[in-house]
Amino acid sequence: MNDAATGPIRGIEAIVVGASAGGVEALLSIFGDLPQGFGVPIIAVLHLPDERRSQLAEVFDRRISMPVLEARDKELIKPGTLYFAGPGYHLSVEHDHSLSLSQEDRVHHSRPAIDFLFASAADTYGCSLLAILLTGANQDGARGLAHVKQQGGTTVVQDPTEARVAVMPRAALALHTPDHILSLSQIGSLLASLEYSPC
Repeated sequence: MNDAATGPIRGIEAIVVGASAGGVEALLSIFGDLPQGFGVPIIAVLHLPDERRSQLAEVFDRRISMPVLEARDKELIKPGTLYFAGPGYHLSVEHDHSLSLSQEDRVHHSRPAIDFLFASAADTYGCSLLAILLTGANQDGARGLAHVKQQGGTTVVQDPTEARVAVMPRAALALHTPDHILSLSQIGSLLASLEYSPC
């Protein structure tokens, strides 16, 4: 089941994902392959207009096999759960593996910002973090992804040639060389091959 290009990655305790324009379809594509009982928690930031209440959790809950929640402040991260950042708040990971919501200044005109989530998760999980940056129309996520790499985590960027909007993947590639540059189907296979193994 492992993609030939990428052997299984061991010791991943959490996955963070960022996407913007074109992101709903990209996320449905990579999460659609997850096996029943997938144990690694996933925390995702998808840029959405601020004004509206996010329907992301409801949409994804119907389409994928793991529980899906909108992140709540001080909530402890549970295995096998997908968390989405809600509109209007930055989402970060605290050292006790809880989620934190804040209304600090926007980053790249975005709140929630991918950089915010990636950097905080990297500081918490270090080498046991897998960070994935997908399609999008701004630079958000590039610095956060580089920080994940500095902290020893594994980084994946969607192949810009197949991204709906290539600006975000290209910004990340301009800043650092990720461990993997993959198509959506390869990212889905990589995720499906992970085994949850907390240190």
